[in-house]
Amino acid sequence: MTPAVRRVIGPRVRDRLSAAAGAFVSNARNTDLRRAQLSFGAAWTCEWAFTVALGVYAFGHGGAAAVGLVVFLRMAPAAVVAPLVGPLADRRRRERVLCWISALRGAAIAVAALLVAAGSPSSWVYVLAVLSTVAGTLYRPVHSALLPSLCQTPYELTSANVVRAMVDSLAAVVGPLLAAVLLAGSGVTAVFAAAAAASWWSAVLIVRVRREPLVRPGSRVRAGVRAQLAGGIRAVAESRDLAVLLCLAAVQTFTRGALLVFSVVVAIDLLRMGGPGAGYLTAAFGAGAVLGSLVGAALVGTRRLAGWFGTGIALWGLPIALIGVFPSEAAALVLLAVVGVGNTMVDFAQFTLMARLATDEVMARVFILDESFTTLSLAAGSLVAPLVIAAVGLRPALIVIGMLCPLAVLAAGRRLRGLDASMVIRDRQVSLLRAVGMLRPLALPALERLARGLDPEQVAAGAVVFHQGDVGDRFYVVEDGVAEVIGDGAIIATLGPGDGFGEIALLHRVPRTATIRARTPLRLQTLTAAHFLTVVTGSPASMQHATAEADAKLRRFSPAPRPGPARPDRNAPPAPDAAQHHTSSEPGEVPEP
Repeated sequence: MTPAVRRVIGPRVRDRLSAAAGAFVSNARNTDLRRAQLSFGAAWTCEWAFTVALGVYAFGHGGAAAVGLVVFLRMAPAAVVAPLVGPLADRRRRERVLCWISALRGAAIAVAALLVAAGSPSSWVYVLAVLSTVAGTLYRPVHSALLPSLCQTPYELTSANVVRAMVDSLAAVVGPLLAAVLLAGSGVTAVFAAAAAASWWSAVLIVRVRREPLVRPGSRVRAGVRAQLAGGIRAVAESRDLAVLLCLAAVQTFTRGALLVFSVVVAIDLLRMGGPGAGYLTAAFGAGAVLGSLVGAALVGTRRLAGWFGTGIALWGLPIALIGVFPSEAAALVLLAVVGVGNTMVDFAQFTLMARLATDEVMARVFILDESFTTLSLAAGSLVAPLVIAAVGLRPALIVIGMLCPLAVLAAGRRLRGLDASMVIRDRQVSLLRAVGMLRPLALPALERLARGLDPEQVAAGAVVFHQGDVGDRFYVVEDGVAEVIGDGAIIATLGPGDGFGEIALLHRVPRTATIRARTPLRLQTLTAAHFLTVVTGSPASMQHATAEADAKLRRFSPAPRPGPARPDRNAPPAPDAAQHHTSSEPGEVPEP
């Protein structure tokens, strides 16, 4: 970049461009993330091509009402079945679940292609479309639950969702264009065959992903499907932020269901573009989504994800209403491109926020509940749209349904602003934990889990945090200030912001082996022993790293024996079973300076 160009674009624009480039570079360098993203692209190319071809096929067999009915029949069973099957994704390796989903989906679409080629009754084609959709409905939420375990920082997770939104957008262009070309030259059968091949390629890509399995509390207990489903519902019910995200997403997908009908009816009846016109209008949506992905990449470092989520929801509806006001081919193409921009904003913001609000134990179930809820609303939108068209006409129907999203965002504005404020605090907590050496191997979901259990504590200058010989019941991280480590009466180390201490007593189940005294006023973040050990011992990499650090400290300092029982400073909880496997013959503690 030349100096002249640097002066023109300014430092803020340069920072945004750098953030956008960094988002794609971070995904390209992470082999498992790269494979997961390519698998998603193949799966969604299949979805878009299949949806366009099935819509044209249904219109040819029954008009607009048939299009809406087929969409409803695809989505409603998927919305019911997905939550019942979804708990398996929290009990099995998620990459393997995705592989089976793509393989089964490809098989269903391939059989549908054979039926169309043979001139079989359309009802059998619709049955296979339902089976394909039930499988496909599980793909995105399970993929959304997989991504955080492949990331280590909030930035990397946001980057992964931005890149996935770009891949989704490209699929929304490639899939419909592929459908349009094949419809014009070969017909529905060829589109179905291409969609099946894309789904099988998705399975081949995802099966090569390797992630470290997370040991979850209670993972050995095989709860029934009903109990596991209830756990996902409870997680949403207990979080008002999650509930608001799901409700807004439902309004958006209701509009999306209506758009599946509108795109066909507008192309054929209003704009006289013919069957391929539905593919071109959908491709315009995809082109806008690609542009939106570039905007999203520039926003990867933003702290206003909830605000951009609301903006994307509003952009989903308003342009559809304007198509009813300006019914021309050029206007429809441009306005649907704007909808595509909004769709990308919704995708990367919603899935990032949901991944950070839900715990890993129930994350797949929460995403599947969202998919089920939104799939049901999409089915409702596709069913309601023909009724509204019949009642008031096509152009008024576009205006009425298009205004739902902007009005919903106005109603939820205060909650979205509050969510943004809470995420700023969470980012600081995760960054603080990431600075602690033994916690660096943890994936982002584990760090988020630790952050949820942090308790702030302030210590005056000269005061003691705990004494040598006390019972250990907490792990500490210095947020601000300087502390002294005193062993056998001598200062042996100092601690500053980002340093952690107190882990040896927890990992080795021994009394405190040093005294910690505040040299200056201290701001600390603390974790209970149970919370710290559950997360740290639940990750093999983190446990190995933490044990190695603790052992290195023990080798540097071994306190003199202290007579009498340990002095309890707090009520110590029982240590998890994982901690019982780690003992030491040289108890001692000297946190890193």
